[in-house]
Amino acid sequence: MWLLFAFGSALFAGITAILAKIGIKNTDSNVATAIRTVIILIFSWLMVFVVGSFDTITAVNTKTLIFLVLSGMATGGSWLCYFKALQLGDVNKVTPIDKSSTVLTMILAFIILGEALTVIKVLGMVAIGVGTYLMITKKEVAKKEVKAKGWMFYAVLSAVFASLTSILGKIGIEGVESNLGTAIRTIVVLLMAWIVVFATKKQGEVKHIDKKSWLFICLSGITTGLSWLCYYKALQDGEASIVVPIDKLSILVTIIFSYLFLQEKLTKKSFIGLIVIVAGTITLLI
Repeated sequence: MWLLFAFGSALFAGITAILAKIGIKNTDSNVATAIRTVIILIFSWLMVFVVGSFDTITAVNTKTLIFLVLSGMATGGSWLCYFKALQLGDVNKVTPIDKSSTVLTMILAFIILGEALTVIKVLGMVAIGVGTYLMITKKEVAKKEVKAKGWMFYAVLSAVFASLTSILGKIGIEGVESNLGTAIRTIVVLLMAWIVVFATKKQGEVKHIDKKSWLFICLSGITTGLSWLCYYKALQDGEASIVVPIDKLSILVTIIFSYLFLQEKLTKKSFIGLIVIVAGTITLLI
């Protein structure tokens, strides 16, 4: 059953990237992230009450709470960097870098969680690395890419924080119901996101957001909430080294939707890179 939750996480995560890209087109990425987190917070706590796990909150021990908080902080860092990168760069370039966090996650899972690192998994990791390189290699430096050259820096940071999120989240949800764990983590992300908004003095921009941006920001918050709930349920029941690669298959959904709705086309080299990434990801599931 946890495999179904992992694939569900991939589907919703893939849709989220497109909705968020449209939503932050005319909105500061940090402000949009903070607003999305409010939607996710409401959604996650609603699920806690639906499944009836609120009563177990008193049973959450100190170790679990610490790792949930650390995981939430890593998630907040990953989100802020990811959506800043999305605002500056193309979805079909930012997403492959973000999804390459699979490699670092598997290495950390081997070192920290003691999960096996087989020859097959190493080959899969190498394929993901090669595919990512092919997808982000620039064919020509366009004017808009020069202007927005910082996207890669934020995309790489997003991948690093995402890897830490998976490991810390895996440890944190071992002693708590997954929906409750997700809800607790979301509180941390919410606080972090709004602290950044007020620190950069961008809170005044909220009243200038147009209706279309509001719609897509809120929709991306809902799909993120669904992705999270599926992801951490899968993490709770399955191995991080398998759940994470499946979740990263969301790149297929993202690339397809970026072509259909954002008219972002892949070069021949990027398409080969995508195939290599998917092949490497599938290899990790063997």
